[in-house]
Amino acid sequence: MPHIILLGTLDTKRAEILYLYNQLQNATRFSTTPLEITLIDCGRQAISDDVITITHTDLLAKYAPGDRTEILTLPRGQVIELLISCVSRCVSDLLRTTEIHGIIGAGGSGGTSLFSAVMRKAAPIGLPKLIVSTVASGNTGPVVGECDITLMYSVVDIAGTNWLLREVLGNAAGAMFGMASTYQHRLSERRTRTLQDKQQGEKKVRVGITMFGVTTPCVDHVRRHLEDNYSVEVYVFHATGHGGKAMERLVEEGRLDAILDITTTEICDLIAGGTMSCETSRLEMTLKRGIPNIISVGATDMVNFGPVNTVPDQYRDRKLFVHNPNVTLMRTSAAECRKVGEFMLAKLDRFAQDPGMVEVWLPGGGVSSIGTVGSAFADADADAALADTLRSGLKDSKIRVVSDERDINDDGFAIDIADRLMALVAKHSCSAIAS
Repeated sequence: MPHIILLGTLDTKRAEILYLYNQLQNATRFSTTPLEITLIDCGRQAISDDVITITHTDLLAKYAPGDRTEILTLPRGQVIELLISCVSRCVSDLLRTTEIHGIIGAGGSGGTSLFSAVMRKAAPIGLPKLIVSTVASGNTGPVVGECDITLMYSVVDIAGTNWLLREVLGNAAGAMFGMASTYQHRLSERRTRTLQDKQQGEKKVRVGITMFGVTTPCVDHVRRHLEDNYSVEVYVFHATGHGGKAMERLVEEGRLDAILDITTTEICDLIAGGTMSCETSRLEMTLKRGIPNIISVGATDMVNFGPVNTVPDQYRDRKLFVHNPNVTLMRTSAAECRKVGEFMLAKLDRFAQDPGMVEVWLPGGGVSSIGTVGSAFADADADAALADTLRSGLKDSKIRVVSDERDINDDGFAIDIADRLMALVAKHSCSAIAS
């Protein structure tokens, strides 16, 4: 029986959420599979209805700290933060004690903020997540973050059950039922495969790799080499800010065994104010976990902005490169490259739990396809500023630094860095067995 969590603010969206609830039940008409729904009332005020599984009162009684009556007097933003905390803990408990196959919600900007935060905080990547939202066609980066949240634009406001909204909510119910049913089937298959792998003694090493368009030749060659020569499963993450965060989240969840952080360009955007910035915690999680981790400096010769007319005024005299109509690249300066190096050093110094499992590789021939000699972003002084900062900062550490004269997209560089990661994996496995 597929089990779906339905999130709704019933004090403001009662009729709409109950319609979605009924549509989820009706989705089983075309299937022999029944459906279980846990409806959590995430509203500000208590509502009574027999279909509510976890009421507003129960939610606050179990998960809210302090005086529960203060929710009626708090500003709206604080109410949402409180409810995010309560609902996230509730969903975490459900996931820990019950097999859940999907989570869905429908709301406006406030509801979307609440539901998406809960999905990001409490629900694992891979679990189907769907939000019918009035803001789904706007800037959805903050809503989706690093997670696999599906957004469906409601077209009209979720205010009254008119014909159009009923169509959208009906589609959402069908989509969620389909996703939950197939997810349940995949879980069953996964358990069978895991049991077979254990019986046969087989386990693939799960390798995460960061990539950008200008480091794609390197990553493609690494991926093919690893898959052809080792028992691995490769996960490639687009280094757009959310990509690095998604990779590190999977590391935190224990779902990656080794990392080739080839493309660390997100740090450049963090430092210079680009549009594909990582968070200030970048690099920390993998270092904390102590798993095999090779860090390189792919695409650290650039910062990302939107169309060329959106580049900030203070950067208009810099070397710019129009990557496509929506992306303009700016060459990083020597000063910015030094700051990138200092950022990396600070993370390595503070968070590397096992320095023997960490290496830094520096391709001297260029850090991107447009950063080699004669290319648009060739700047030996800026590249040297980053490399020298890292070499000098790690001189007396236990972290190995590899200085290589080839460029990052050289086939030989790709093969060598891939083989070295697997050597670290073998070393890490031996250490784990010995301990």
